[in-house]
Amino acid sequence: MEIKEFIVVEGKDDTTAIKRAVHADTIETNGSAISEEVLRRIQHAQEKRGVIVFTDPDYPGRRIRAIIEQRVPDVKHAFLPKKKTIAKNGKSLGIEHAKDSDIRYALSNVYTPRVASEDVQIITLDDLIVAQLLSHPNAKARRERLGELLNIGSTNGKQLHKRLQMFQITLEQFGEAIAQINQEEQNA
Repeated sequence: MEIKEFIVVEGKDDTTAIKRAVHADTIETNGSAISEEVLRRIQHAQEKRGVIVFTDPDYPGRRIRAIIEQRVPDVKHAFLPKKKTIAKNGKSLGIEHAKDSDIRYALSNVYTPRVASEDVQIITLDDLIVAQLLSHPNAKARRERLGELLNIGSTNGKQLHKRLQMFQITLEQFGEAIAQINQEEQNA
C-alpha cells in the first residue's frame, strides 16, 4: 500500500512501524513540544502532497493533533483505538505497537475536517445524552466504542461533539453505530 501524503507521527519508532506497514514518507514531531520548524515543514508538506496526522491515542497525541489542526486546518486524520496500540508487555501505548494490518486499515479510513454544510444534519449534545454518550455511567466506554466504529478516535464528550461535526458524521452513520453498541451491550 502506497500513501501519497506525508504521515505525521510522534517519533522514530512510529516511523519504523509506518514504513513496515506501508510505503510512505513521515514527519516526526519528536513529542508534544512540537517546534515552529516542524509546524512549517507540516505546512509545506500539506501544500505539496497533503498530510495525514496519525498520533498516539493519548493526551499528548491529541494535543499534537490539535496544535497541527490549528496551524494547518485541512490536514487529514487517521485514528487507531487505544486497545490496538498497547505494547505486548501492557506498559505503554503508541502507533509503534500496532499491527501492520491495523495501521493499513487506519490509513485507508482517514477523515478530512470540513466546514459543516447545509445538507448534513448536526448531531446535537442532546443526541449524545440520549445515546448515553454523556452524563451516563457507561458514557466513556460507549464513546470509546463509537470512536472505533466511526474510526474517529477516542474522545471525551466535548471532543466527540466537535469531531462528529468536523468529520461530518451523518445522523444515519451515528444511529447505525449507536444501534450496534446497544446490540453489543445486550449480548454481553
